[in-house]
Amino acid sequence: MLNFERKGNGKEILVLLHGFMENLTIWSDMEPHLSGDFSLLKIDLPGHGQSEIMAEVQTMELMAEEVKKVLDDQNIDKVHLLGHSMGGYVSLEFAEKYPEYLKSLTLFFSTYFPDDDEKKEQRIKSYRIIKDAFSHYARAGIPNLFNPNERDILEGKIETALETALSTNNLGALASVKGMVDRTDKRNVIENLDAKILILAGKHDNAVKTDMLIKNLPDRTNIKSYILDCGHNGHWEKPCICAAIINTELLHNLPKKLVF
Repeated sequence: MLNFERKGNGKEILVLLHGFMENLTIWSDMEPHLSGDFSLLKIDLPGHGQSEIMAEVQTMELMAEEVKKVLDDQNIDKVHLLGHSMGGYVSLEFAEKYPEYLKSLTLFFSTYFPDDDEKKEQRIKSYRIIKDAFSHYARAGIPNLFNPNERDILEGKIETALETALSTNNLGALASVKGMVDRTDKRNVIENLDAKILILAGKHDNAVKTDMLIKNLPDRTNIKSYILDCGHNGHWEKPCICAAIINTELLHNLPKKLVF
């Protein structure tokens, strides 16, 4: 069973899935601003936080199946599911396999597109350094995930992100990178899911092609998108704004596309 924490007694259950080299602690800045109507279920994905490595290649399908085991263990059958980055990939896989569980799906600085050939090659080249020089890998990559125009302001958050990354089991990270290389195109999920779909994206996100992501969204009334003035880590860069959007969109309604 994956490690998880539950917080709050709200009627609406919001499942939070972290990204690559993260764990369930990353939501601490957003939590105080999320509505009391939510009961939060925070999960450590395989090989991250306090969850064990599940396989040599941790596919998004495997991770989604493990998330479902947590829900079933807790007797939960309807949730709002939110995933950051890799957690978004897992959320899309979950939505494809278990759509009946979802009240909403939130891609939080993530994408439904698979890796292109260049990105796959970058990930494959990273295997050895993740295994043999993980600290160097994390220190080189983490700062680039934040808004380059606010590096001075975000210095403390960058350090927090780095500490979180360095606490990750390097073999768990390696197994997850291999799983991300294998992930497939999930545009069909976005096109066919009946549940509400919320997209939060960063104007300065170096990990997600935000313009392509937003441009290719199908014109459906159940989809809403927001572009924020931040990088890849809205939970650390813009926690108040991100929480406000989640509160409003998952519990109420707003116009279809806004830019913050």
